[in-house]
Amino acid sequence: MRTWVAIGVAVPWVAWAVLRVLGTELPFPLVAAIAFTPYAALTSPLPVLVALVLRRKGVAFVAAMAALALAATMVPRAVAGPRPQADGPRLVVMTANLFLGRADPAAVLRIAREHDVDVLSVQELRPQTLGAFATDQFPHRILLPQRGAAGSGLLSKRPLASTGGELQPEAVFELDGAPPVRIKAVHPSPPVNRAAEPRWRAQLAALPGADERGEVQILAGDFNATFDHPEFRALLARGYVDAADAAGEGWTPTWPSNPRRRRALPLTIDHILVDRRVRVEKVTVVDVPRSDHRAVIAVLRLPAA
Repeated sequence: MRTWVAIGVAVPWVAWAVLRVLGTELPFPLVAAIAFTPYAALTSPLPVLVALVLRRKGVAFVAAMAALALAATMVPRAVAGPRPQADGPRLVVMTANLFLGRADPAAVLRIAREHDVDVLSVQELRPQTLGAFATDQFPHRILLPQRGAAGSGLLSKRPLASTGGELQPEAVFELDGAPPVRIKAVHPSPPVNRAAEPRWRAQLAALPGADERGEVQILAGDFNATFDHPEFRALLARGYVDAADAAGEGWTPTWPSNPRRRRALPLTIDHILVDRRVRVEKVTVVDVPRSDHRAVIAVLRLPAA
């Protein structure tokens, strides 16, 4: 009986570790559950302790291996990554989800001004907020509002040349001393049901890669994905670095901004991904009044032209 109790307690954590390490693409609802891997890692010593108390050393060993495997996926997020040599101009990028247009636009612009943001990516942009973003602070704008959650936009201090992107606008702009920069506002549908899951996966797969030549590529937005999704890791493998991860801030949650009110465990689903030639100097995560997401701000150093 003690053996079966120890095994029964250990199985969920061992199975979770196997799925995470193998990087298997998971159907709903597992695709949503895998985002909570940090909490599985934090609680993974529990089955080890239970097995030891029940004197089942074999089960304890297997549970300990699962705990170590989960820890190995977590620790790198708190450690700053290598910083490439980049001698070009400084660029500050910010992404903010507007929570179906409920976020305070004035507060978003104030935060951007305080952090000297050059380019702002916004998601869940609704028609009623367009007037608030018509400001000299960002004289160049590509705003594609929608009544649902699909609207997005790019606001910039520098002229933007649109390159399409449907409701997730994409544009190129120039900075003296650096290659042209191509930035895209990102907001795939969340995998919250069986119908949305394949659409979310397809939208992530359709995002452009970065080849470390020519234009500097930046993706900024609400990816509805964490490092524990193999689909997100596959996107990174196509030439990107997550700015928060590079700065040692990969653990910092971005949603929900008020976990007690939403009664949800915090997750890191908002990201700024940059071409591997870009050096990430600093990342800051900031609360946005009336939004359920926190804004992510990255200070970047671009490669020289």
